[in-house]
Amino acid sequence: MTEEQYMTNNFEKNQLLKAKVEDLTHEGMGVAKIEGFPFFIEGALPQEDIEFKIIKIGKKYGFGKLVKVIKESPDRVAITDDIGRQTGTMTLQHLSYKAQLAFKEKVVRDAFERIGHFKELTIQPTMGMDDPWGYRNKAQIPVRMVKGQLETGFYRKNSHDLIPVEDYHIQDPAIDQAILIVRDLLRKFKIPAYDERAHTGCIRHLIVRKGHYSGQLMVILVSKAKKIPQLEELLQEMIEKIPHLVSIIQNINPAKTNVIMGKETYCLWGQEYFEDQMLEMTFRISPQSFYQINTPQAERLYQMAITTAELDGSETVLDAYCGIGTLTLALAKHAKAVYAMEVVVEAVKMAEKNAEINQIENVHFEAGLAEDWLARWNQEDIHFDVVTVDPPRKGLDPQFIESLVDQDPAKIVYVSCNPATQARDCQLLAQAGYHIQSIQPVDLFPFTNHVETVALLTKDK
Repeated sequence: MTEEQYMTNNFEKNQLLKAKVEDLTHEGMGVAKIEGFPFFIEGALPQEDIEFKIIKIGKKYGFGKLVKVIKESPDRVAITDDIGRQTGTMTLQHLSYKAQLAFKEKVVRDAFERIGHFKELTIQPTMGMDDPWGYRNKAQIPVRMVKGQLETGFYRKNSHDLIPVEDYHIQDPAIDQAILIVRDLLRKFKIPAYDERAHTGCIRHLIVRKGHYSGQLMVILVSKAKKIPQLEELLQEMIEKIPHLVSIIQNINPAKTNVIMGKETYCLWGQEYFEDQMLEMTFRISPQSFYQINTPQAERLYQMAITTAELDGSETVLDAYCGIGTLTLALAKHAKAVYAMEVVVEAVKMAEKNAEINQIENVHFEAGLAEDWLARWNQEDIHFDVVTVDPPRKGLDPQFIESLVDQDPAKIVYVSCNPATQARDCQLLAQAGYHIQSIQPVDLFPFTNHVETVALLTKDK
């Protein structure tokens, strides 16, 4: 009997099955096998006996919906927020925090073994938080009409149905408060929410950013067009009612798109930036600048990168994908000179300003692709003793890796938000003679499946 015939004869949609959960996928879904055929079930945990309903069946695997937990895992905890489960913002909240940290360590190990083909690597225990709630310093919230009333919230998973939310649990409470104040003012002044089906209305998204240490708040109104009805009245009440507000920004996004922000940005009131501190330095952060979502854990991540690099003050360092210079400026305190590049021009201008604010002069920023600038510096015979990289989720560009191998630094400190692409890139570097010395996972996103890592690679000279 072929596999397809086996499934056709034995499994069908809406069928109820019982099974023992064996593992978790890297996305945090329970894995149960029936006669070797795997099902992925959201909300199920290893060691549990469960009953589930088949919701989708394929040739090689199926998806199930958890109906009942017959025997619970010792790591199961009561969920705090069912809306967080429905929207996918807190997919691991049924797993104890201690077990979440162990799960993330395993995700990193599996990626380096399965994708990187590394054997017998030591993965350090995941660095977690003492209090993993209310950590997010940024919110991007859709604004929509629900049952005739303007609401703010999150979309139900795999849909564009907005679920109204007032307490997000993992966001800074001051951000939650600001969202509700703006929501109520939009209702008061009858400013229409965006309708994505008809491509009508005004306010598409509400973005709130907060300095973890400074307390400063920036509110960004993402609108379909430049004109916002009763704007002056809206601004006046926002200024009066939102504590620690320093900036109100308008971003215009006229396109039919799922992309949140458009290309036009205006400062409606206050500063064009907000400030925060990290590693005892002050940073200015503009509306579209990247700044780590979890400030205290980002400090631990960057401090780990600096400690791992073991700088003695004599080194010339390269910091690729530098953003607004958070890690760059911290490295500069321990190095002779730091060269850095970032593709977002606005971020580079902010990085230069941040260097000036913190009176750090041994840094050199350039705007452009990391692979282009490294190739250029190689041609200019600029040699880097240590290279730090913190790329986006897609990992390092192949041309950058090629130029990095040509550069031949003694140490590479690879900070990553995606263990899969990090493992792939580390294998390419291993083929060029680099050895992984350490891998440290850091939890910047409690209750989600995401994990950051710091890997140190060295080369025998």
